[in-house]
Amino acid sequence: MVKGNDINKILEGPISTEQAVREMEAHNTIIFKVAKTATKKQIAWAIEKEFEAKVVGVRTQITMQGTKKAFIKLAPGSSAVDVTSKLGLV
Repeated sequence: MVKGNDINKILEGPISTEQAVREMEAHNTIIFKVAKTATKKQIAWAIEKEFEAKVVGVRTQITMQGTKKAFIKLAPGSSAVDVTSKLGLV
């Protein structure tokens, strides 16, 4: 578990692949690389604070390379496209 609530330690960066774009468009979901010790609650908190978007759910996955990815589903009122445009990805 990441100590404290430092957004920069929790969220390492967005993932912008074809799969990430499909998830964003089809399911209003964004994918971030996160700290390996970050909890789902911490990830949801960081997204809500950083991007002012309501999070509905968080799924995590440890990749074969040993990094942790978070699939963050946003509420219908919050657009994943808006979040990624703030990041300059779309």
